[in-house]
Amino acid sequence: MMNMGGPRTLDDVKPFLQNIFLDRDIIKLPAQRLLGQFIVNRRVNKVKDQYRQIGGGSPIEKWTRAQGEGMVDILNRTSPKTGPHSYYVGFRYTEPSISGALERMLQDGIDHVIAFTQYQQYSGSTTGSNLNELYRAQKRLDPQSRLQWSFIDRWGSHPKLIRAFADRVEDQVKRLTESVRQTTPIIFSAHSLPLNVVDRGDPYVSEVGGTVAYVVDELRRRGINNPYRLTWQSAVGPLRWLGPQTESAIEAYANIGYKSLVMVPIAFTSDHIETLFELDIEYGEVAEKAGIAQYLRAEALNDHPPFIDALASIVKEHIDSGFATSPQLLLPDPGIESEQTVLTRKWIMSQIEQRARLQSIPKPPRTS
Repeated sequence: MMNMGGPRTLDDVKPFLQNIFLDRDIIKLPAQRLLGQFIVNRRVNKVKDQYRQIGGGSPIEKWTRAQGEGMVDILNRTSPKTGPHSYYVGFRYTEPSISGALERMLQDGIDHVIAFTQYQQYSGSTTGSNLNELYRAQKRLDPQSRLQWSFIDRWGSHPKLIRAFADRVEDQVKRLTESVRQTTPIIFSAHSLPLNVVDRGDPYVSEVGGTVAYVVDELRRRGINNPYRLTWQSAVGPLRWLGPQTESAIEAYANIGYKSLVMVPIAFTSDHIETLFELDIEYGEVAEKAGIAQYLRAEALNDHPPFIDALASIVKEHIDSGFATSPQLLLPDPGIESEQTVLTRKWIMSQIEQRARLQSIPKPPRTS
């Protein structure tokens, strides 16, 4: 279960930021090490204070483990022939790391691993970066390829995910004052990307928009016809980022007379700094100052039972398909890609080919 991770304690904030700003998959800077470290040094105390306000660390590991436990429990009941199933957490920028997860798999004698991204919409800056790190760790720790890999790289349109998101939105719409319940804007907010990533053809923007469209369709089936928009949050550093920014959208809607908003973290499935601090505290203060009387945020999916069921269904469908890989994963962006991304795609292709060879070998007949 791959994700970006988050600092467990305040002492982990600086190395967390360093790992992010040195990762050229997520943000490319001139003189990356020098400018990246400069940004980290400027931001570290501010970010520490943000984590202090949400309890002193990120809850993303807690939620990922809860999701993993619930998922494998369902899989062991619904797919016993492929069990027992286990889950491992591999974060890109913090512990538990991807390398640590591989070491534990090798120690445990695992033979087949599903690299299951927890970013439901694909981006080279998120899932792509995780896969690049997975490739490097595999080459270093498992050069003989004892582990066989398959990949779940995107699942933002899965019907059970869509229904889980709609559940969370519906809960907040029902809390709205009756006089504005049908007219309050629903603001779907996703993590922004630098425009140079968007310009090279990264699919994230279209995939987030697709998730929003499916959720809105589900809400319409439930009789919820509120207007909606997709906005972008969390831009940092000197680069130009995708907009409109969520903070600006809140102020804009307040300025034209709206007194209520429902915020939906559509690219996040677990609570972490972007939901608990940015959406709840920072943007909550922006909304209050702008005159928004009802500022409601849809809960993250966390351990919502329909979401856990969605995770298990996605994995079971992958297993039942013969561990099929999305053709989207094998299609390069039309813009210039890094050498590392090209190497990683070749490794993924080799894993697919190896799986195909193994599946074509006739199984020996059973003997009594």
